Amino acid sequence: MTAGERVDVAQLATALARSLRAGGLDVTSSATIDFAEALGIVGLADPQHVFFAGQACFCRRAEDIDTYAVTFWAFFRQFRQQFPGGRLTSVPPAPVTTPSAAFQDQLGERDQPEADDDGLGAETAPALVAYSAIEVLRTKDFAACTDEELAEAERLMTHLRRRAPMRRGRRLEPSRSIARGTLDLRRTVRGAVATGGQPLRLARRARGVRPRPVVLLLDVSGSMQPYARAMLRYAHATIASQRSVEAFTLGTRCTRVTRELAWRDPDAALRRTARSAVDLDGGTRLGACLKDFVDSWGTGGVARGALVVLCSDGWDRGDPAVLAEAMERLSHVAHKVIWVNPLKASEGYEPLARGIAAALPYTDEFLSGHSLAALDQLTEVMAR
Repeated sequence: MTAGERVDVAQLATALARSLRAGGLDVTSSATIDFAEALGIVGLADPQHVFFAGQACFCRRAEDIDTYAVTFWAFFRQFRQQFPGGRLTSVPPAPVTTPSAAFQDQLGERDQPEADDDGLGAETAPALVAYSAIEVLRTKDFAACTDEELAEAERLMTHLRRRAPMRRGRRLEPSRSIARGTLDLRRTVRGAVATGGQPLRLARRARGVRPRPVVLLLDVSGSMQPYARAMLRYAHATIASQRSVEAFTLGTRCTRVTRELAWRDPDAALRRTARSAVDLDGGTRLGACLKDFVDSWGTGGVARGALVVLCSDGWDRGDPAVLAEAMERLSHVAHKVIWVNPLKASEGYEPLARGIAAALPYTDEFLSGHSLAALDQLTEVMAR
């Protein structure tokens, strides 16, 4: 490769990562950096090496390989056209991994690439078109989704990257640092036995970290009907992936549904929740329900030091002063209060409803949560 044909591997890795995201893969920034570093090692001379380097960096699950394989060869076919003198000019006759039957069904007969002389397929790159539906679904409002789209969105919720919020624990744990923490005399003496009684390394103990409790308060009243099922499904996925998570439904009463949502099968979990939360799709007594939660569970129970996520549109038939008082008390005991209002994504929305207007002064974060992308943002905020 001549100097004029030299390729910036960082820009190349970023462009491929962008194409993979458009194709439906959850590509992180760290994976892109790893791929750029891998290109610096394997180079661009052998397309097989480039392919497997990207697969190792971008594919976290077996089902990601089909999407990655087709998108990779479509991307590098365009790369070859832009850099005709580059060294990545030959590719294998077909992707290493054959796309699954489900992928071929999504692609459709009309969009299947026809093999040409070099095996790259037709001039179009159908892989990006085939997975554009998933990208559209990520940003589509749950209220505008069909039943099939909601079912697919609920399935995709399990793939959201969840990191439990952490806090410093009270117990001392062995520390690898020789400068941080308190001296661990017992480990120091035990280590000195191997060096003839000379303590060459001082062992220390420091406060460890532990998961911070999470409390999900879900408004299941009639006004939240387009979003209640999606939020319950999100709560089910959160309980399944994290420890110390509690879930409550708020309608005309406050109902603890942690045990129901902990059921492994999501459909069975939602059916059990519907049987327990008898006020599902009913009226709204948000202030009274939140006051009941603070009195029974919050002040001396699960909400103390916890991350509290309240999902509601803010409509309340009761006195807004009751809601404001409950939110004030909750903000005093909780580590952080996040209010998720799906109406926030509406054009021209302003928090003018009595309930949300009374609660916002005691809220640390105000998010929408109306789509998969919004729930992904909520997951990131919870992990901070």
